[in-house]
Amino acid sequence: MLRPYLHLVRAGFRRHSTYLAASIAGLFTNTVFGLLRVAVLLAVVGQTGSAAGYDAADTGTFVWLGQGLLAVVMIWPDRELAQRVRSGDVAIDLGRPWNLQPALLAQDVGRAGHAMLIRFAPPVLFGALVLPFRWPQSPWTVLLFVVSTVLAVVVSFAARFLLDLTAFWLLDNRGVVTVYAAATGVVCGLTVPIAFFPEPLRIALYATPFPAMLQTPIDVFGERGATAALLAHQALWAALLLAAGQLLLVRATRKLVVQGG
Repeated sequence: MLRPYLHLVRAGFRRHSTYLAASIAGLFTNTVFGLLRVAVLLAVVGQTGSAAGYDAADTGTFVWLGQGLLAVVMIWPDRELAQRVRSGDVAIDLGRPWNLQPALLAQDVGRAGHAMLIRFAPPVLFGALVLPFRWPQSPWTVLLFVVSTVLAVVVSFAARFLLDLTAFWLLDNRGVVTVYAAATGVVCGLTVPIAFFPEPLRIALYATPFPAMLQTPIDVFGERGATAALLAHQALWAALLLAAGQLLLVRATRKLVVQGG
């Protein structure tokens, strides 16, 4: 039963490994932006030696893990499914002998696996070699970080899937996606650590799935907070968002009319 989905994971990996030049270009861009971000944040931390519990090594670790995870988690939607809804090609997808949501999730896991090798490891190693960096004290933390990253990929996919489904009603969902993309970088902990925010805002953000996409894997790697609670937060949001996506997909395809077909 799972075999077709395992093939889709491999297909997702192979699909993205085909575009190696694009991956290397993205890696270079991420590394350059990482240098700019770490310079700004180290200047902030350097004023007092630490900020919100982040010293120079914590700041460097936060930046390089964030730059590496950016392509793995893919917090910004690519609108591929939304465009297939708009063109009507989604009718072909729905006619295939699979469940659309887990099929796309399997392909996204394959994509994330390729990004982990090409887009995550090089910038993190570069940052660890040339700038202050804090490695985990316990070897088990690395395993928990992998688990947290997989959960982050699932949460991000489930959120992007929900966004794409809005195309069934809007046809062109670029406005929704633009607002989401503009806000996500800040509220998921890419721009600055969520610990930098005022406490009421920090509490409000942890009532949403956004920290689970990026800040939580970084916190697990940095051994910040209770790891079990962090992973439980991610697992809860992954389950809720996947369930919401499945329900919305059923609702959207209950009566589907393909224009011109």
